Amino acid sequence: MTAIPNAALADLPDHTPVLIAGGGPSGLFLALDLAHRGIPSLVIEPRTAIDPDRPRAKTTNARTMTHLRRLGLADRLRAAAPLPVGYAQDVIFCSALTGHEVTRFREAFQLVPGRYGPQPECGQQVPQPVMEGVLRDAAGESPLITLLTGLRVEDLDATGGNGPRVTVSDAAGQRKDVDCSFVAAADGGSSTVRRRLGIRLAGSSAELSNISVLFRSDTLAAAITLEPAVQYWVLGPDVAGMVGRLDLGNTWWAIIQGVDGTGSVGAESLVRSLVGTDVDVEVIATDPWTARMLLAPDYGHHRVFLVGDAAHLNPPWGGHGFNTCIGDAANLAWKIAAALGHWAGPALPGSYALERRPVAARTIRDAAANGQALAYHFADPALGLDGAAGDAARQAAKAALAVKQSEFDSLGLVLGYGYGSSPLVVPDGLPVPEEHPVRYVPSASPGSLLPHAWLDESTSLYDLLGSGFTLLVDRERLAGRAAPEAYAAVLAAAAVHGIPVAFAGVGPDRDGTAMSTHWQADAVLVRPDQHVAWRGADPVQAAAAIGVAAGWPPATTSEDPDRSSRVRAHFP
Repeated sequence: MTAIPNAALADLPDHTPVLIAGGGPSGLFLALDLAHRGIPSLVIEPRTAIDPDRPRAKTTNARTMTHLRRLGLADRLRAAAPLPVGYAQDVIFCSALTGHEVTRFREAFQLVPGRYGPQPECGQQVPQPVMEGVLRDAAGESPLITLLTGLRVEDLDATGGNGPRVTVSDAAGQRKDVDCSFVAAADGGSSTVRRRLGIRLAGSSAELSNISVLFRSDTLAAAITLEPAVQYWVLGPDVAGMVGRLDLGNTWWAIIQGVDGTGSVGAESLVRSLVGTDVDVEVIATDPWTARMLLAPDYGHHRVFLVGDAAHLNPPWGGHGFNTCIGDAANLAWKIAAALGHWAGPALPGSYALERRPVAARTIRDAAANGQALAYHFADPALGLDGAAGDAARQAAKAALAVKQSEFDSLGLVLGYGYGSSPLVVPDGLPVPEEHPVRYVPSASPGSLLPHAWLDESTSLYDLLGSGFTLLVDRERLAGRAAPEAYAAVLAAAAVHGIPVAFAGVGPDRDGTAMSTHWQADAVLVRPDQHVAWRGADPVQAAAAIGVAAGWPPATTSEDPDRSSRVRAHFP
């Protein structure tokens, strides 16, 4: 890799296969995923250093951790995380940190020590600057990634017939053009690339604002009388919000909810009021913010794609925003790699928006609903009372707080999203689990995430998946033949367009359950992003499915003209 801080325009190449505007988590992950698939990229990032005092995102969910495992980075991130999973897994609602517990949500954010069932990786609490540092270090080890900091994307011309042209500027305002095959806009909510495409985010903002505070306290840990928690939600009558450890030392974070930060009360006083006891507070940084629920009507065109915050802005409730961004990058990476590898069909690039925009819309809706039930909505001085009156108030609040379950126990959102209406999957007519923010029903229904299983004490079913497509076949249904032999038609069909495909015969899981029971089929065709494209038993049907999954029209059906026009806007 070339990693050049305070880069000069002379460091820019004249052409790059993929230019990524923005070197935050979304852009860095996209670059790493592309490199994993053999695709070089150029990342342009204005910041020369990562600010350690703005740990906005702290929740890395099980799905994102599994993406990092695919890139060999899950263990590295856990080693860097200042708060291990074993420290605490619950979210506690309380009258004060020295008061009464009202209720708790156990194993929040998929924080489960030991082997995790629904995915090969459980969640991890880690500040965003630490995550970015791990991703930057990993990018530094890749010869396929060029990261130039101190430069910014200034302009874009996406109308050229040979691909987009990006104008990059330096601190002095000097400019240079770079020709690209693809552009990924991971440049945040105020994305320059999105504005140049003429796309505007649409939606709304919360009525009240909040203040995030990063602070040190040597005495707070000893003062807390409640059990350890990954988050404390304080239902204080004067100041309400959230408090949590950033590390196992003396660094803490707080979010004061329902204030605008323009009053005369200082951050130190707000934190002391929130924690409910007189402890030492050294404020490191403050960050006033307002929750926004914004979504782009389209995710790009003419080989230019919006990724992460450039495409959607999520309220933070539930910790889904950052993870939705990583999901975007994982979906886009294999499609760009397919296009540059010359095996992408005409429907593939346009499928990015068709698949990812509904996921963002669903996530925003749930987070916005949780934003209607914040700590101050449940505040009651009686929660801190001893005796019958306090008990009654806490029981009533506990019942009311059940509405918060999807914020902390959100496996249905994290793993239960699907791409069933995508042109890249082959529906089979079997029932599809109903979408629910909490309940997750593993299903191999085409478009769904491949149901996870442990094959032995340390081997995940996902460990068998290749970087291209993978046809998994229940070994018991192969009658002694190898999977490539039994499904030779798939190999032949893939060869027509050069589609990469691997095969694996799979025995029962560690509990003895056959894979055909997990899948409700003998075989599943799994996409490079671990979603199911097809399931069934017929090798001829599987052979037809792999072309569809790579974006090629079905050989036996006419092309949908409306869909064709939509996808060609992305891949002329």
